[in-house]
Amino acid sequence: MGNSAFSLFEDLGRYGRDAWSSSQTAAKDLKSQEYEIGGALHHVQARWEKQLQSLLDACAHISNHLDYTKKAHQGDEYHVASTISSISRLDSGFDERTQR
Repeated sequence: MGNSAFSLFEDLGRYGRDAWSSSQTAAKDLKSQEYEIGGALHHVQARWEKQLQSLLDACAHISNHLDYTKKAHQGDEYHVASTISSISRLDSGFDERTQR
């Protein structure tokens, strides 16, 4: 999941602003020709940028948090595995007693 969040972060950063330049140019041209839609297009572009930045921040936060959590719990995985291994050795000892 962390890898997916990081991949989404990279792709959004790379492609999320592809239409920015042409949208800004169109908005400016429409405004200069006194079309009200130019201002509306500029507003939509500004909102898109704000939402894109929020999404980029969220993806980065998710990716970083999951990476941190994975590193923080690596020792727990070793502990659980060694505990389970010890239990199976104890069980085999009990099995030997019952077979005598």
